[in-house]
Amino acid sequence: MNSPDIGNTQEVQFCFALVNNSCPRNVRSVLSVCAMYVVMIGAIVMTMLGNLVVIISIAHFKQLHSPTNFLILSMATTDFLLSCVVMPFSMIRSIESCWYFGDLFCKVHSCCDIMLCTTSIFHLCFISVDRYYAVCDPLHYVTKITIPVIEVFLFISWSIPIFFALGLVFSELNIIGAEDFVAAIDCTGLCVLIFNKLWGVLASFIAFFLPGTVMMGIYIYIFTVAQKHAKQIGTGPLMKQVRSESKMKAASKKESKATKTLGIVVGVFVLCWLPFFVLTITDPFINFTTPEDLYNVFLWLGYFNSTFNPIIYGMFYPWFRRALRVIVSGRVFCPDSSTLSLFPAHA
Repeated sequence: MNSPDIGNTQEVQFCFALVNNSCPRNVRSVLSVCAMYVVMIGAIVMTMLGNLVVIISIAHFKQLHSPTNFLILSMATTDFLLSCVVMPFSMIRSIESCWYFGDLFCKVHSCCDIMLCTTSIFHLCFISVDRYYAVCDPLHYVTKITIPVIEVFLFISWSIPIFFALGLVFSELNIIGAEDFVAAIDCTGLCVLIFNKLWGVLASFIAFFLPGTVMMGIYIYIFTVAQKHAKQIGTGPLMKQVRSESKMKAASKKESKATKTLGIVVGVFVLCWLPFFVLTITDPFINFTTPEDLYNVFLWLGYFNSTFNPIIYGMFYPWFRRALRVIVSGRVFCPDSSTLSLFPAHA
């Protein structure tokens, strides 16, 4: 990624006016600064509130205490932490092109950024595995997706990103071979994560391309299975269809909805994160000449994935909308509200 432009501008403003070797800061118009703050604060608030509703809903309502929802609860917690710990500081850095919070917190912030984003992606991957068994092997779903299995999913989803982020940032393996570039751009008020050619590829593979490939493969398989099931509805003997047609149609409708939901989740995931990880791979090969603003656009597009996840739940899961109404109306504070039914009586 490019450092803040240290070009020969006539009026250079610095991050720290009284500090030697201070980084220059981008000079933007008041209108553009206000617009950027509105968009980014809006994204932060939506991410925070949307995922908080998911967390409260699944934690509070006993009817939602299922292995699948515990996985969704953990992902919502990850996205909520991202909106609290990472996004506000990234917002100031992106708009001001300065880091005002010290070198140590720069490393901590970079660790949290890598860890939480990767953890969120891993959760999406394991949710697609859960949906695979729900749609393609429904008879064995209850025996295969159990609480111990979800605990393994959660352990992998949290432990690998934590060790990956801490090891990469504090060992500085990511800058081996790029020391000259790092030294050239070093200044007070700079907090950027530089990836050399090797770790640009490895980090992108671990955090995005591996789980993304698994998700895409599972979705394609689920889609083909759902299509086969839909075709089988009208091909069975007429005698059997009389009794089972309604059940088969209901099952087919449920499978179709699950397939559509997973398709949108995967599609949004790819659209949000693919540009950033392609940039992470290509930037060291083009001598870190990517414009800073382009890097920030792609980074925030990735953050928006955590914003969109609860919106997708709201669109496709009726329990989410009912839980939201209970929470907003204040009925969540009533006695025995945790036992309220959030599903239709015949579901």
